[in-house]
Amino acid sequence: MSSSLVETVDIKAPVAVSWALWSDVARWPAFLSHVRHVEPIDARRFAWQLSLPGADKSFVAELTEVIPENRIAWKTTEGVHHAGVVTFHRLDDESSRVALQIDYDPQGFVEYLGALTHLDSVLANYDLGEFQKLAERTARGDF
Repeated sequence: MSSSLVETVDIKAPVAVSWALWSDVARWPAFLSHVRHVEPIDARRFAWQLSLPGADKSFVAELTEVIPENRIAWKTTEGVHHAGVVTFHRLDDESSRVALQIDYDPQGFVEYLGALTHLDSVLANYDLGEFQKLAERTARGDF
């Protein structure tokens, strides 16, 4: 069984701000609630440690496409099967839309249940909301 989700959020911050925050690996744990640690291996690969409801996961993901201020795509190369893309869309000079798409193969009862009940979408929505707050604070200069 494969599962996928697509979530979007509109942000009162220019695309440049949204891009700068998302493309900075060190910031991911600040807005991705399930991410405990991300360690760069080289320019394209990252070791992830996640803490999800009922399961801790570790995997290596590789960037497959990076177009500044437009999109970041990745796929896993070790561990769980997971691939995704984040796209950045200019709405106007002071606002942007961030869209997240993730495809994964649920492993174990908790992940199957999460996919069936759309808990995965709830978590993604929560994380995008946290990203929105961070981006809007950054755009306003409220650190």
